[in-house]
Amino acid sequence: LRLGHSDQALSQLDGFPTPWEAVKRSASLPDQQARSLLAGAGIGIDAQVAPLARLSGGQRARLAMLLLRLARPNFYLLDEPTNHLDIEGQDMLETELVEQGAACLLVSHDRAFVRAVATRIWVIEGRRLVEVEDPDPVFDRLMRG
Repeated sequence: LRLGHSDQALSQLDGFPTPWEAVKRSASLPDQQARSLLAGAGIGIDAQVAPLARLSGGQRARLAMLLLRLARPNFYLLDEPTNHLDIEGQDMLETELVEQGAACLLVSHDRAFVRAVATRIWVIEGRRLVEVEDPDPVFDRLMRG
């Protein structure tokens, strides 16, 4: 099992001083390839060596998704993975999850994302895990509060 996980707080980035260090420690890549992957994830040259605290939430989320991709997991565990991602980042994540073909357990309140990637959907109702055919009524209840 090669587990890839990401939580709402992006805690998998903890311990890395810069995006550059995160990629270099996570994968054995030539410098140019690492820089290219970071740039492709929306992290420009200057930001690649900047402290992680200086990155926007979106850049941090894209870096977290890049590190997931580099880990090549066969099982994803994702908690609100679209938080902090812009539309392009969400599309990239959707494409990766669908094309990767790996198993994925995720928690999300993003209706469009769930519809795009989920093949089975469960909700927690009254302390029980219940499979649902159509998540729309569940999302509608959540929206009404």
